Amino acid sequence: PCPVTAISLVLRTPSVSEPYMTAFGITLEHSMPESMKTNDLKNFMHLDLAKGVCVFQYPMPRLHTTEEVLANASKICSIVKGTKLGLPGMDLIVFPEYSTMGIMYDRDEMFDTACDIPGPLTDMFAEACREAKVWGVFSLTGEKHEEHPTKNPYNTLVLINDEGEIVQKYRKLLPWTPIEGWTPGNLGTIVTDGPKGMRISMIICDDGNYPEIWRDCAMKGAELIIRPQGYMYPAKEQQVQVSKTMAWCNQVYVAVANASGFDGVYTYFGHSAIVGCDGRTLGECGTEDNGIQYAQLSISGIRDARANDQSQNQLFKLTHRGYTGVYANGDGDKGIAECPFDWYKTWVTNPKLAQEMAENVTRKTIGVKCCPVAGIPPPSDEKEELLEMTREIDLS
Repeated sequence: PCPVTAISLVLRTPSVSEPYMTAFGITLEHSMPESMKTNDLKNFMHLDLAKGVCVFQYPMPRLHTTEEVLANASKICSIVKGTKLGLPGMDLIVFPEYSTMGIMYDRDEMFDTACDIPGPLTDMFAEACREAKVWGVFSLTGEKHEEHPTKNPYNTLVLINDEGEIVQKYRKLLPWTPIEGWTPGNLGTIVTDGPKGMRISMIICDDGNYPEIWRDCAMKGAELIIRPQGYMYPAKEQQVQVSKTMAWCNQVYVAVANASGFDGVYTYFGHSAIVGCDGRTLGECGTEDNGIQYAQLSISGIRDARANDQSQNQLFKLTHRGYTGVYANGDGDKGIAECPFDWYKTWVTNPKLAQEMAENVTRKTIGVKCCPVAGIPPPSDEKEELLEMTREIDLS
């Protein structure tokens, strides 16, 4: 399980060299493999330092002007500094999607309040992080498009370090269509060295409903995936479960900061949580406003698990498929590396064909006649309408 005990970390860690361990009064067994003795002093110094992570369950604001957004951001800055006083071991605080600006249900307000990064909002957050000596994850909905105001903004997160520097900017890859009109992100997933060396990726809300994004972050080396969200009922059970499942499937810590309250349109279910890299919950809020959950995460624990776990090591086994049988057959000691999944191969080599494959099991238009959504064109193709009706009454 993860985290593991300090004793096992010392004896099993693959990131500590003998000279540094001897300096700390620790004697290595002569039988320890050379592959477990590296010259990474920085990693050793972080071994038994817990990473204090806090998720803050901020009530969803309903704002209309830049002045209101700035006033709300000032409140968030006060929370950063106040929470650090109450949790002096906190290295990182995470706020929900939309916590800074709320959801602008009016299109003109969305464009009028869109911000630059860096800009006045990130400057405020940077100063709060510097003053509190803490890292923070903040939501900016939205960030001005490069062709603002002719194109819709991005839904963006920033990770700011304890010196006030923006060290990661992530744009939501998979906006919550058909409701969200954000321009899809164009920066991909990113991994950044976070507090005390823990490697961090960020995703946003609906991103987390796609297993591919979690795997992408994990395979790039993420040890903590942060998922700010503004998720509402009736999806509570599914969203609580998916973050736990993805933590388990990818051997990764997960920090979920969700909104709470009612903004006049949606009711947000909260349940912000921190999940261990074995999929077990370390702390979870209820539905309260301004709820806090806090946990200490072990970087050596997750690295030990990834290096030494066997039957539950999904990251290794996926790309070393069936290595036990392959080795027994005399066909090498690495298993099978090639991807066995036809659709994924097609998506990479022929995206349009992959899109058609998805349409063949769903639909061919972005709109559906039975439930029109503002801003989305209804289907106009008669064959598509007939196909939709057939599916609705389950005739084929």
